[in-house]
Amino acid sequence: MVERRKTNDVLNFSPGPAKLPLEVLTEAAEQGAYSYKDSGISVMEMSHRSAQYAELNQETIDLLREILDIPSNYQVLFLQGGGYGQFAGVPLNLAGEGASADYFVSGRWSQLAGEEASKFLTVNSVLPKTKQFTGIADSSQWRLSPDAAYVYYCANETVHGIEFPFVPEVGDVPLVCDNSSSFLTRPIDIAKHGVVYAGAQKNVGCAGVTVVIVRDDLLNRARKTCPSILNYQLQAKSKSTLNTPPVWNVYILNLVLKWIRKNGGVKAMEENSAKKSKLLFDVIEESEGFYYDPIELVYRSRVNVPFVILKDGRADRELEAKFLQEAEQQGLLCLKGHRSVGGMRASLYNATTVEDTQRLASFMRQFLENNRLRN
Repeated sequence: MVERRKTNDVLNFSPGPAKLPLEVLTEAAEQGAYSYKDSGISVMEMSHRSAQYAELNQETIDLLREILDIPSNYQVLFLQGGGYGQFAGVPLNLAGEGASADYFVSGRWSQLAGEEASKFLTVNSVLPKTKQFTGIADSSQWRLSPDAAYVYYCANETVHGIEFPFVPEVGDVPLVCDNSSSFLTRPIDIAKHGVVYAGAQKNVGCAGVTVVIVRDDLLNRARKTCPSILNYQLQAKSKSTLNTPPVWNVYILNLVLKWIRKNGGVKAMEENSAKKSKLLFDVIEESEGFYYDPIELVYRSRVNVPFVILKDGRADRELEAKFLQEAEQQGLLCLKGHRSVGGMRASLYNATTVEDTQRLASFMRQFLENNRLRN
């Protein structure tokens, strides 16, 4: 018998892989891991050529179509390779030899995407270069190319905590969105995009499967040199079973999608996301400079909240280390900021509840009270 985890033992604020709903973990452990639908075999033992997996795969696609209102002229793929796979997959599928593409470089992940894409085409930066990522330049400063094969942006920058509060207007050029860390935390107008992709390990599952949503008219653009495993058209024809798919990961994705639907769908996730982020933003803003978030208010991420502790206008690394140590002692885990940024970062994905966030906010207030004089 599986020993059930207590809901309040620890709270995981990891940027990914991230917290999963407890009921999803319980069902996966008690049913999927042992005897899927009384079949006598685990999902992990299931053949991807079986009728069982074909049914699971199609049901998961249908769930995504329903929850995101995906138009019929888009294909839903379940691929491997994560964001890095799509950093290469996007240019190899959408741009021919000698082509160029426009990239909104708004943080670390879009920067990495552009660097990878530059191996295959000319990358034009839409936004002015900056020494520090703190927001998104006004559209009057954008440099869009009329002959770009596509325009690429990252809806939410996990490392820096910068989120697009809008979909960029780019005319008729196909728009590509890395939606990984904000996927299903708010509605997204799929019809405004040519490609939307998201790693599952933040909001909709565990690491190992990447959802790729592609408009039909973009399926026939792949270069001859595009590896088959990254080829959207080949994967669409095979229903993402060109190679052995991550069967277990698709199963977990299926369970999480059912959990999202059961709990009010993407609109409810959006409402919760706003409540959670506000709890932490309020603590930061009311701390009188003890906690500091450098991101411009309108571009602050709802799902990744980075902050530092200041002393004399500089980050107090000693006090930040104390914060992280005491947080862990209270069961508040994975709050350390990315190594390139430092400080702390709280990731508030869909499975993180308002109550979880209230507990973190309370700890932040208490830590502030206990350490204000030192600062």
